[in-house]
Amino acid sequence: MYETTPLGAAGIVKHVVIIVQENRSFNNLFEGFPGANTATSGLAHDGSHVTLVPRLLEDGHDLGHFHYSFETAYDGGKLDGFDLEHEFGIVNGLYNPIPNGDPHYAYGYVPQSETQPYWQLAQQYTLGDDTFQSNSGPSFAAHQYLIAGQSNDADEVPNGSPWGCDAPAGSLVPQLTSAGTDSPGVFPCFNYTTLADSMDAAGVTWRYYTPQLNTRSGGQFSAYDAIRHIRYGPDWARNEANPETQIFNDISAGALPQVSWVIPDFQNSDHPLAASNTGPSWVTSVVNAIGASPYWNSTAVFVTWDDWGGWYDSVQPPQVDRMGLGFRVPLIVVSPYSKHGYVSHAQHEFGSILRFTEETFGLKPLGSRDAFSDDLRDCFDFKQAPSAYRTITTRYRKSFFMSQPRSGLPPDPA
Repeated sequence: MYETTPLGAAGIVKHVVIIVQENRSFNNLFEGFPGANTATSGLAHDGSHVTLVPRLLEDGHDLGHFHYSFETAYDGGKLDGFDLEHEFGIVNGLYNPIPNGDPHYAYGYVPQSETQPYWQLAQQYTLGDDTFQSNSGPSFAAHQYLIAGQSNDADEVPNGSPWGCDAPAGSLVPQLTSAGTDSPGVFPCFNYTTLADSMDAAGVTWRYYTPQLNTRSGGQFSAYDAIRHIRYGPDWARNEANPETQIFNDISAGALPQVSWVIPDFQNSDHPLAASNTGPSWVTSVVNAIGASPYWNSTAVFVTWDDWGGWYDSVQPPQVDRMGLGFRVPLIVVSPYSKHGYVSHAQHEFGSILRFTEETFGLKPLGSRDAFSDDLRDCFDFKQAPSAYRTITTRYRKSFFMSQPRSGLPPDPA
């Protein structure tokens, strides 16, 4: 049982920032990180061992990471089906399996030369190596778990874009049934309670920094666009912040809300189809801006990835219900109160971030995954004196992200 005493962050942490990147497993980004549980090879479905090889962020090849892809790779806990997930790409202008794709493409890791900013943050602060994606499918449901601890059993991506209440009429998102199969689906516009509702009721300020919908710049979906009362209520105009780079302006202006989600432009997302290596610099630029501001001494930043993206991972995810848990994703906890140079081996998931936020601001629990997730207390020492932030060197600086043109999305990446 997890502890039920309130987290020590209450009254100390006044700002929570949740940065959400795309489609990378823990082993893919942190293979070989000192003190972390990683592997240099993995099993294939025929029982052979496949040595992991370096694959650049900008390689541009995607992997199947749907619910059925998870079931294939998971294979009843044997983790030997990653070679059956299929390599995906843009084929004839559409997102499809690549004919004669490399069956071992999933057995890869990003070389440290590209992930150095992530490693520096992890080395200075806390890295969670037992953090799991809440669901076992792609991005749409994962982002719902990051705001609500559930997805109304939606487990795939909608068949119309954008993904939410603004989807074209007739769009459907499949739901996972109790039999473990997909239903035909429902329109992707739900009405369950989210963390935003709890914050509104308690007077806690929040913003969701994201590319604007329908710009083809990463705006294929906003998690709150799938929540009817948010999309068609006052929160949409007040708390949906476009573009995502608005967070830099708010930090500079002293207008950072108490809770923020930060969703990248597609180019900066780490999504394999973006064929870009700018993601580590984007994340670090946001963290650097907070670290250089008066907000630093009262802030906890959580950097995570929404799903495993099909990449090999070496740890069997616990199965808590039919939706998940999914494979491991990285979690970096950056704060003057996070433990320094610490690898957390405690089990975390997206509900842990929700629970931390609820306990920090005295919010009522949603009663979804937050109800039985831990609150990340092992990642912090609130008795330690706040440490000064040390700026992380990046290949691309804040000025690059403020001035870069909006990048285009390929059709229906997941």
